[in-house]
Amino acid sequence: MKKYDIIVIGSGGGAKIVSPAARMGLKVAVLEKSALGGTCLNRGCIPSKMLIHPADVALEIKEAHRLDINVDPNFTVNFDQLISRISHTVDEDSQKIVVGYNKNPNITLYRQEGKFLTNKTIRVDGQEITADKIVLAVGCRPQIPSIPGLAGTPFMTSTEALRNTVLPRKLAVLGGGYIAVELGHAYGALGTKTFFFVRSQLLRHEDAQVREEFTRIFSKRHQLRQGGSIQSVEYANRRFNIHYKNDRGATEDILTDALLVATGIVPNTDALGLEKTDIKIDPKGFINVDEYLETSVKGIYALGDCIGRYFYRHSVNFEGEYLMRTIFENKPRQPIRYPPMPHAIFTYPQVAGVGKTEQELKDEKIDYVVGLNPYSSSAMGMALRSDHGFVKILINRKTRRILGAHIIGPEASDMIHMPIAFMSKDGTLDDLLNMIYIHPALPEIVRNAARKAQAEFEKRSK
Repeated sequence: MKKYDIIVIGSGGGAKIVSPAARMGLKVAVLEKSALGGTCLNRGCIPSKMLIHPADVALEIKEAHRLDINVDPNFTVNFDQLISRISHTVDEDSQKIVVGYNKNPNITLYRQEGKFLTNKTIRVDGQEITADKIVLAVGCRPQIPSIPGLAGTPFMTSTEALRNTVLPRKLAVLGGGYIAVELGHAYGALGTKTFFFVRSQLLRHEDAQVREEFTRIFSKRHQLRQGGSIQSVEYANRRFNIHYKNDRGATEDILTDALLVATGIVPNTDALGLEKTDIKIDPKGFINVDEYLETSVKGIYALGDCIGRYFYRHSVNFEGEYLMRTIFENKPRQPIRYPPMPHAIFTYPQVAGVGKTEQELKDEKIDYVVGLNPYSSSAMGMALRSDHGFVKILINRKTRRILGAHIIGPEASDMIHMPIAFMSKDGTLDDLLNMIYIHPALPEIVRNAARKAQAEFEKRSK
């Protein structure tokens, strides 16, 4: 049996452990059955944004008439070339990781799946390996719903949608989460007619006002079916027939050229052989970890999507850096403490948030003040001719601390970093008010929202 200092299963978030440990002179084994780089590089964050940015440009061209610019709305998209360029770029980056690992004498790369035989013994590539420290970073994969007729059809998940070289005339999208609305937006803006089938609500975890505004704008560009259910799916003559029943019992058949399933994710823990270990998982298959990211087996840690806390690359990066400090750098062992965890959804309109939603504050019975300002009520909003979007900040009435911020509109993913920074430093409403903002720039909308919150304080004090 070959022994390493550390075994890392998964090359996405696990990369935050592999190279730093190897630079310290430790012997590291990396197990990865798919392309190196994980979901983010190969089938998630990076290729999706490389597709979404051209889609955003296409949408700007279509909407240019609103700014008194006349362009041909019947432009064409070289979709095959676009997807081929994206795929080549991410494949090249993934291969660079392979080359780098193979050159490093402290890293052994196994391109196969590993299975536990005991708590600290893993079988891979026909041999058994072990280590005192093992890190599980196996991520998640798309969840496939049990819809009659769906199995066996050439439907797409996010993986296939980012490699598909033929732009369909019509696309059905199952799901209303961030993957669904990002990829649906991209296809729609590039010329596909899109039909969304959403079991409950679009972006149901967002602040209610953001969700309402998003649905209002999104439904102008996409055919939306909310509530109800898909009864069955048929595929014949290269077309999908979606049999749909709405929440009033009326039925409808919708024919499309392609079908994207984006109804959720499941952890890749079922192939690890965890039943032969004492590692505990929850009913959904996510690995249970303690406040040190350690599993129920001492010396075995887990991070990222497979622990079910957060599903972002920036969160697993944070966890990986924490584990490096905790396990190998001889720093005092302290529980992981997450700063405010932000998120962004790169669709149209763009959405970003950090901290509590208003409903969460109500549920927790926290006394708060709302400051909300629309994009249209700002100098840059006027330049953009904004017809939607706002900045919403939530302030603790007693301490004036910023509890949450939610933005929907242009550059929301950049704008949210101002509230993130203040919240990470326990900032208050006064911190937002007592700074100079560049005029006329979009962050003035954050300032205006802060002023609205201050006005609410003053109203209550009278």
